[in-house]
Amino acid sequence: MLASLRRFTVASATSLALLAGVATEAVAAGGYELVQPPQNTATADQVEVIEFFWLGCPHCYAFEPTIEAWAENKPENVAFVREAPPLNSSWENHSRAFYAAQALGHENEFVMAMFEAIHEKRQPMRDPKKIADVAAAVGMDRDKFLSTMKSFGVQTKMNRATQLARGSGLTGVPAVVINGKYRTSAQLAGGNAGMIDVIDETIAMEKQSMGLE
Repeated sequence: MLASLRRFTVASATSLALLAGVATEAVAAGGYELVQPPQNTATADQVEVIEFFWLGCPHCYAFEPTIEAWAENKPENVAFVREAPPLNSSWENHSRAFYAAQALGHENEFVMAMFEAIHEKRQPMRDPKKIADVAAAVGMDRDKFLSTMKSFGVQTKMNRATQLARGSGLTGVPAVVINGKYRTSAQLAGGNAGMIDVIDETIAMEKQSMGLE
């Protein structure tokens, strides 16, 4: 490892060393950080798991197969939710598009199609009209999709997602927050598989405390 690090500039090597140190400490502590103060959840009788992501994020794209496989076989009494807050102004149209697709009942297929367009076909997909073409390709009415992107309901969801992300102490995506109390990421958990381990472990903790076991 030391030999490979020498190939980087001194600045890069220092940054990597610091990052490695943070990740090691986090994994030793359980791979998560406590959300302070804890955030309210939308489900009182289930453990809520929220994935925060951005359609244009390559790390989110890489995490998608892992989190999707987990979601298909998630434990009982668990509610899984995806949120796409516009934490950067350049994310806004992607965020609007996600919530529009969600409102129109095509969330999963739209996310897959957008990930493919952005990360496999190398199309930025910033133009709402081009995004609407993707929406139409997965079965949505193009004009209705565009109007929904501009709707009050979508704006409300974006505002709420941004508040949730900030209240949860997010510094980047993808990140997962479990029951408003625990925050994990690939950096904290040591990788995508580690995130799933943390999710399952903290779910078990919460189910026990809520009497759901």
